[in-house]
Amino acid sequence: MKSPGMPNPDPAAFIRANLPISPVPSVPEIRLHQAGPASGLWRLAGRGETDPAPYWAYPWAGGAVLARHLLDRPEMVAGRHVLDLGAGSGLVAIAAAKAGAAMVTAVDIDANAIAAIGINAAINGVTIAVVAADIIGTPPPEADVLVVGDLFYDPALAVRVTAFLRRCQASGIEVLIGDPERAYLPQGELRRIATHAVADFGAGTGRGAVQAGVFSLRQ
Repeated sequence: MKSPGMPNPDPAAFIRANLPISPVPSVPEIRLHQAGPASGLWRLAGRGETDPAPYWAYPWAGGAVLARHLLDRPEMVAGRHVLDLGAGSGLVAIAAAKAGAAMVTAVDIDANAIAAIGINAAINGVTIAVVAADIIGTPPPEADVLVVGDLFYDPALAVRVTAFLRRCQASGIEVLIGDPERAYLPQGELRRIATHAVADFGAGTGRGAVQAGVFSLRQ
């Protein structure tokens, strides 16, 4: 555990020094800084109760399936403004940019994720606008497509996210969700668009492949 008197390391410098760059499993067109056993991620993440878990440091199945789908079906985002909610490492945002989106905005509440998105975007040669904020309690953003990868792992968060996505849909924003059917995914409100086998780091599955889905909200 970090000593109380020890300052937090600079996120960008720490990520560059300790998280090696490698292709994303199942999405090799995209390369990211990814955490490994020797990354010492706890030194950056902190251990306080209010510190967000370092989800951004790993490519989770919900993001991987969305990224795979957008790269395979670029017409879904080409020429459009895409907003990636809970963007983490920036995987889905980067995929949207590579697929030809006119503008991509990545939103996350974790300052370390914000740093990672900027670095990862540069590695992949794309431009992404980055916003550090919790927007799910606010009015719908300016966007044509809202993408959400793996945000249904907590019951309270799932309720808030679902309500926000409904408001976005009602305002005319297309909503795309990527998820390996985690416990709190509101499946009764969703329509499955596609399924892809992708690697997953969540739920104790390690690097094994799972059948993850891409979903839209039912009208």
